[in-house]
Amino acid sequence: MKVILTGGGTGGHIYPAIAIADQIKAQYPDAEILFVGTSKGMEKDLVPQAGYPIRFITASGLDRRNLLKNFKTARDVLKGLAEAKAILQEFKPDAVIGTGGYVCGPIVKAAQSMKIRTFLHEQNAFPGVTNKLLAKGAEKVFISFAEAANHFKGVTSMVVTGNPIRKDFFSGTKEEYRAKLGIPQDAFVVLCFGGSRGAYAINTTMTAAVDSLKDVSGLKLYFVTGRYYYDSITEELARKDVAAEGGNVVLFPYVNNMHEYLLAADLVISRSGALTVSEITACGKASVLIPSPNVTGNHQFFNAKVVADRGGAVLLEEKDLTPERLVASILAVKSDAEKKASMEAAARAVGTADAAKAIVASMNL
Repeated sequence: MKVILTGGGTGGHIYPAIAIADQIKAQYPDAEILFVGTSKGMEKDLVPQAGYPIRFITASGLDRRNLLKNFKTARDVLKGLAEAKAILQEFKPDAVIGTGGYVCGPIVKAAQSMKIRTFLHEQNAFPGVTNKLLAKGAEKVFISFAEAANHFKGVTSMVVTGNPIRKDFFSGTKEEYRAKLGIPQDAFVVLCFGGSRGAYAINTTMTAAVDSLKDVSGLKLYFVTGRYYYDSITEELARKDVAAEGGNVVLFPYVNNMHEYLLAADLVISRSGALTVSEITACGKASVLIPSPNVTGNHQFFNAKVVADRGGAVLLEEKDLTPERLVASILAVKSDAEKKASMEAAARAVGTADAAKAIVASMNL
């Protein structure tokens, strides 16, 4: 059996594809798997690191600000389709799975024209343009949030599976990771991060909020700034007499073992990309979700709203983000054990632990 997976640009598209590939290999050890992406996206590094081969095609997204650049996009589509057909003819896959990003367009469209079975996975509550365009020709569309179904007009072959995430997020308990990381078992642990590069609005607001949080009894804040912001925030906190490590505020530029800190946390403060939301809810964590306003279709808002509407998160839009509101949100959860437990249960009800398994089972490979 041969399967092509395609999806790229960001980790939010790539990690789910890798999780699906891992599940296919677990169930069908002899399966041959090939990834198709672009040489500019994160997939060029992440896929080989995961142990899978990858081929590259030409692809680019629509530019909504400079329409003239879309002439190049049109040329890239035609070139990418030709490259995709050549890969399909050579590899002869039994199925093609797309997980989003503009690179999916050429390879999935070419596969559909060649009568090869195609499947899509949509991570967000508000689907991306590429998946919406490809959905009618797909055998099945797997969605992470039931709410996404409202945006696939005329598509009936949808299955709610959740978002495939790495097995690391199910690898231990809060108590185990607190012991491993040296975190007091009785602390109220807040984990704040804005993605691998950091988020300016979250960083500046949390830095200001530290004035009100640094002396709160029993509170431990793990603040992941992103490498770009780390030095300036370290200096700012030093002026506030807050050390970058020790005390109840611990600063990191980046953490490779995010699953350990997430599982050790009581409350998570973060953006609401689909993968992040899926990891938080799968771990059953209360959260304050601050959607990025700078993403296409405002899909982070819709991801956060799904969890907030069910009681698992506080949705705090960036336009409303202030140190005072952030502190109030944190202390409201810290001071109310019943509220915290309710949010955790609601988050866990949204989350899915076996999405990759459900997807592979539904494909009937």
